[in-house]
Amino acid sequence: MNTLIHRTVHYLHETLGVPASAPRVWSGQDRLPYYLHEAFELQEVEVLGTPVLMALDRRPGQPALAEIRGWIQKIRSLAALPAIYVTPALASYERKRLIEQKTPFIVPGNQMYLPDLGLDLREYFRQRPGAAETPLSPSAQALLITALLQPHWQFEWQPAEMGRHLGYTAMTMSRATRELVAAGLAQTRRAGRSQHLVMTYAAQETWDRALPLLRSPVQRITWTASPMPSTPSAKRWRLAGLSALAQQSMLGEPRVQVVAMARAEWPGLQQGADESPVAITGGYEWQLWSYSPTLRPDSDTVDPLSLILSLQDNPDERVQSALDELKATLPW
Repeated sequence: MNTLIHRTVHYLHETLGVPASAPRVWSGQDRLPYYLHEAFELQEVEVLGTPVLMALDRRPGQPALAEIRGWIQKIRSLAALPAIYVTPALASYERKRLIEQKTPFIVPGNQMYLPDLGLDLREYFRQRPGAAETPLSPSAQALLITALLQPHWQFEWQPAEMGRHLGYTAMTMSRATRELVAAGLAQTRRAGRSQHLVMTYAAQETWDRALPLLRSPVQRITWTASPMPSTPSAKRWRLAGLSALAQQSMLGEPRVQVVAMARAEWPGLQQGADESPVAITGGYEWQLWSYSPTLRPDSDTVDPLSLILSLQDNPDERVQSALDELKATLPW
């Protein structure tokens, strides 16, 4: 473990030029719950004057990815300090999983992902002046996902055209465009009176770089015993959650059918709904989204990227395995 922590400190300094103090065993190690004490050795390091806990995996051969996120959050809560998962090696799919789960980690000499350190550190690590550190707005996220869902990746396109498809105003699209530029994902180009968005990276890298800025579209969940009455709004409903994932993987169907609709459309149906505070076997779970679940109009289910975001924090390994199946079908 001593070698691993020194490699980590050296990697921080070598890669980012970050000055760090000599590591020391965290004084609260013995107060940890047994399972955390067995899983990690905690070393405290000061980086730019900010104390940070390095959680060195004692069992690096078989990381329990579904548990690591919760464990790191628990350590951070108990210690009231930023905590970073440190391991000597991770497979590429394991690194992607940790990024999707927003779990900070360091693999010395290979990769680091540090999304939630203190303000001073975020300022220090910033790659580009003005790069976005806050999540994208729902409209910017919907715009980006719509672009990523195209069967053939286009490095340049017109936000106004896509905005009309999404039902957003020109002002909303202008704000969404500025967010994508501020995030370092694109640049704008004028062609006459039209504004074009020129993407900086290929589709896969765009998705990977955008992930820390993306959030689950699910804002609220409610349940009903019966389906909603057939209305024109029904065209705006899509299978979502585990119901959608079951259709696109080997995952079994859930006991409650999961359906998504835009939250803005719910008030018009809410009065006639037989809402329940809990799930009802054989009933319906309604996810109310921050943007329309119909980004892929020719499908009965929500789009795969939004589906991944809505389920990325699900701790069930079967769900995570099914998400891996889904990711293998993405257009890139």
